[in-house]
This record gives sequence, structure tokens and C-alpha cells, in this order.
Amino acid sequence: MTWGWVGVSFFTLMVGLAMAEIASAYPTSGGLYWWAARLSSPRYAPFASWMTGWFNLIGQFAVTAGVDYGIALMLGATISVATHGAWIPSTGATVGLHVLICFTHGVANSLGPTVMRWINSISTWWQVIAPTVLICTIAATAPIHQSSAFVFTHYNNNTGWSSPAYVVLIGLLQAQFTFTGYDASAHMAEETQNAAVSGPVGMIMAIVVSAIVGWGFIIGFLFCIQDLQTTIETTTNFPVMQIIVDCAGPTPAVVLMVILMLACWFCGFATVTSNSRMIYAFSRDGAMPGSRWWHLIDKKRQTPLNAVWLSVIVASLLGLLSVGNATAFSAITSIATIGSYLSYGMPIITKLLNEKQFVRGPLHLGSFSSPIGWVALAWILFITVLFVLPPKAPVTAINMNYTCVAVGAVLIGAGLGYALYARHWFTGPRINLSSEDRSSVHQIERDSFPEIYPSDGISTAESDSKPYAD
Repeated sequence: MTWGWVGVSFFTLMVGLAMAEIASAYPTSGGLYWWAARLSSPRYAPFASWMTGWFNLIGQFAVTAGVDYGIALMLGATISVATHGAWIPSTGATVGLHVLICFTHGVANSLGPTVMRWINSISTWWQVIAPTVLICTIAATAPIHQSSAFVFTHYNNNTGWSSPAYVVLIGLLQAQFTFTGYDASAHMAEETQNAAVSGPVGMIMAIVVSAIVGWGFIIGFLFCIQDLQTTIETTTNFPVMQIIVDCAGPTPAVVLMVILMLACWFCGFATVTSNSRMIYAFSRDGAMPGSRWWHLIDKKRQTPLNAVWLSVIVASLLGLLSVGNATAFSAITSIATIGSYLSYGMPIITKLLNEKQFVRGPLHLGSFSSPIGWVALAWILFITVLFVLPPKAPVTAINMNYTCVAVGAVLIGAGLGYALYARHWFTGPRINLSSEDRSSVHQIERDSFPEIYPSDGISTAESDSKPYAD
């Protein structure tokens, strides 16, 4: 937990920098799948766009499910402590709370841009203040503090695997799952002022702030553990809650947990926002079943309501996997991580393979662009293999990591869908930018793909596109 966070933070920053450079050049809500198409050769652009979009879509569904299921675990633990153990959350109850939390995110994302801006403004500060208040409180009230040797060198293995190296590596999932979703800045580009600068800056700041605050959060909790085995075996099903109770007492623990849950709720709210914009953009290009329903905009609220509720429904259904499967939550986080990072990797590799057609935006990496891109790509390939491996031994039908099945299903399903059906009509993403940004991006496209643009310089995609508000 301690050193894995540091290592994952570094390599995630490499991925974020590689993506931010592309986001600065192409600010559009299609984000990753849009970039993959524009940075590929014309022959392979539709396929690259299609596969990127599907992996990003599945990853985002799973991110929302993972965040909301985590909040459900927190809420169940809080109720258990508040009732002095009279109510112990069952798996069914946790799934029910998960569905309820998903519903609240759907409602909040349906209230229009004014309310959403207000929520995001509060979230920006709450995400930093909440963990700081919590850590300071339990550090001040903890009866004892663990030694530095425990925090920075203690090794604990409850997986059943005998290889320390293997256990350390699969333990990286905790940190890597946390560092997902920063592509939200790209998906919100069409609703952001000066998106070519503020979008990539938002992506990098999300990683840097999470790295710093998250590491302090982990260190603080590890120092405040009172009894490791009691914490692991807690009846609340949420070890963090047990640490807070042991340090501050039941009543303060409930208050602190509510503060922390609100921070996580804001996170879940943002994942639904990002997911719905991805659904909107992808369906706008006809790439999803029932596309005509998912890219409709509610004129009163200026929000893709159908896309919002599709995100909520799919995330709710993913929570049902926890019934009867002890490793379902780990599988969901694995799917979220792998799906997201495979979609992050596609525009990075297409850029590396087609450097000459990439025209830098306002923010770029200069001579570090290619080295950082290759490091980012290597890390993505590494974690893709790592997180489909089984987390517990001996491997059974119950504790097996079904991530490989899910990733394989997306790969085969999307691949066959393209080969048998979509390749006949899917030509890649349409453009949906402001007039100024559209003009800038199309000039880049005309320079990169002169063979597919008519002499007057106006593409079919541009002539068909409409402003987001319409």
C-alpha cells in the first residue's frame, strides 16, 4: 500500500502526461476514441476509434460501479456502527445500497448545468479537506501509533499465494483503480472554456493532487491501526471504519465516515457525468445499439438525460455480480482499470506510430513526448496482464478473477461487431466543437489527411456536425 502507491503514481503521471498532450491538440467530448481515429492512418482510423470507444465505455461503466459499490460498503459499515452492531450488512443489503447510490447520482446528473457546476465546485474542495480532517482527527485521538517500520516495511499476505513478489504486484490494483477517470476532463471538453488548456491541466492536476493527498491518507491510516488482525476481520466489512472506531470512538467515527462518504459520493457523481458524455459522443456517431436514444439532449436541462440513466442502470446491474462471488468487487475494479487503460493506450500508440501527423496543441511535452509515451504504453501493457491474474489461492469458481472473461468478451464482441457489421458503415467520429476550436482542429486534419478532404477544405463530418446545445 505504501510503496505501491508511490510507484503507481509515477507511472500514472506518465500516462496522464501522454494523454494531456493529445487532449490539448484535440479538445472534444469524444476524447479517447476521437483521438485514436485522428491519429491513425485513414485506413485504420475507424477500427482504432471503434475499439478504443468500446473499451473506454466498458471501463467507465465499471468505474462508476466500483466507486458506488465502495460507497455502499462504507454506508453499510456506518449504519452497523451507528446501531452498535445490531445491523450487520449482508451482501444483498450492500447491493441494495449500491443501487440506491447509483440512483442518487442519476438524479444529481439530471438537474442541469447550474446545479452540476455547484456540485463540482464543492467537490473540488471537499476532496482535499475531507481526508485531511479525517486523518488529523484519528491521528490525534489514536490510543497508540504504529512504528515507522510497520508502516513502511511490514509485509502481510492473506492471499494464499506464497510468492511475495506476486502478492506485491497484484496489490497494486488498489492504487491503480484509484487513478482512473482523469480522462473526464477530455469528455467534458465541449462544455469547458479554453478546453485546449484547461482540459489537459485538469487531467494532470487530478493525478498530482490524488497522488499527494492519497499517499498522506494511506500513511495516516496505517500509523493509526490499533490491531491489524481485528481490522482485517472487522464485522463491519470495511476495515477503514474499524480503524476510525478504534481511534475516535463510535459516534465520532460515524460523523467522520459521513464526511468521507460525501467525498466519495462527489467522485461517483463525476464518473456518471463523464460516462454519460462518452455515451453521448459514441452514440452520436452511431456506434452503440440504440444510438438514436442515447445522444438526445434534454433542451430544458441541456443534458443527455438518456445517457445519464443508461450509465446508472448498467452500473447498478454490475453490482449484482457481488451476489455469490467473493471477489466480484475486485473483478469490477480490475475491469474498470484494464478497460480504461486500454482505451488510454490506443491514442498514445497511434500517436507514437504516426508522429508526423500529430500537430501540437498549446500544451505539449517537446522532446520528452516520445519517451514519455513509450513508458506510458509499457505500463499500460504491464497492468493489463497483471490485473487479470487470480488474487487468491487456491483458485476456485467462486474466487476466480473473471476480469479475463470480461475483457475477452469486449475484445471479441467489439472485434466481431466491427468485422461483421460496423466496418460497412462506421467511418469514425463526427466533430462537435465550437466554431473556433472546430476551425483549428480541422486545419490540423486537412494538413494530416489531405486525401480525404475536398478541395474546399470542408469535410462531411464538419458539415454534418451541430453545436452541443442543439
